This record gives sequence, C-alpha cells and structure tokens, in this order.
Amino acid sequence: MGIVDNSLEGVVQFTTLEDIINVTGKTVATIAKATKMDTVVDGVVSWGRRSALWPMTFGLACCAIEMIAAGCARYDTDRLGIIFRPSPRQSDVMVVAGTMTKKIAPAVKRLYDQMAEPRWVIALGGCASAGGPYNTYSVVQGTDLVVPVDVYIPGCPPRPDALLYGFLQLQEKIRREMPSVFARYERNRV
Repeated sequence: MGIVDNSLEGVVQFTTLEDIINVTGKTVATIAKATKMDTVVDGVVSWGRRSALWPMTFGLACCAIEMIAAGCARYDTDRLGIIFRPSPRQSDVMVVAGTMTKKIAPAVKRLYDQMAEPRWVIALGGCASAGGPYNTYSVVQGTDLVVPVDVYIPGCPPRPDALLYGFLQLQEKIRREMPSVFARYERNRV
C-alpha cells in the first residue's frame, strides 16, 4: 500500500449542476469551433426551427375563418411543417387574427409570455396589424403595441394563401436571423 495523495491542485471542482453544464457547454463549443462543426450544428438547428413552425391560433374575428381555411386540405399547411397547436406551451408562433380589444390584450400578452423561446408573432389582417377601420376607445391600434410582431399580413380578411406566404416570410426571417447555438458559451468564454 502506498501513500494516497489527496491534494486537489489543478482539479476543477463543481459546486452546482449549472457549473457542470457551463463547463461542459464551453468545452463542446470550443471543440465545435475548432472542428468547424459549429456551422453544421447551427445550420441543422436553424433548419429544424424554420421547418417545424407550430403556430397557436388566436382568432378574434373574421380573419380566424381564413386561418382555419389555411389549415384545410386545399392549402395544407402541414406540408410546410406548420401544425397548429392548442396550447402556448406547445407553440412557437402566435397568429393574432382579427380585432384586438383593450379587454383581450392582457390575455394575448399572457399567452405570449407562456410561449417558449424562440417565439414569433404574425399579425393577420388589417385589424391585427393596425386596428383596421375601428378607431375607437376600446380597440388596440395594432398587435405590436402589446407583443412584438415579426410578420404583418395585410387584407380584410387576407386569403389563406397570404397566410402561407406570411409563414414563408417568417421562415426566411428565421433562416437569416437565427443566432449561433453556441453563442451563450462564447460570451462566457474564459
């Protein structure tokens, strides 16, 4: 039996699970950068996010009928990876369709806050985009006064193919603006 050296010099000690995850993430990010795998991983993640949009329907008026029509067989949003979800926790896109009143605005904000990141918003129709013809005390003059809007689709009501075009524009925006998967580890780099 020899003498056991119990010194911990040069050994990294972790105090929390978050420390382990941060060090592991930094290591993976460093290896990915060195092997040029970061661009491949970022490309795959970006493709996955833009190819599988799960919108939450929030129909407030006549535009909701056109949104429902977009999900039917004639327009078939499923072929683009767009599958409507009933819950904000399952969604990454909120489609606000119709006139937003000041009474419903807090509910829209609450649902938006319940959605996981990254999340996007589409304002469908003239009422959701700018209040439409209703310039009254009770109507919010644009969804962007309550939540940030990524794509505006004009019309009263817009056709279902206009909504599909809006989804394609959102996919293009996601492709252009998606940050690196490793960005948070690069910021904290030692």
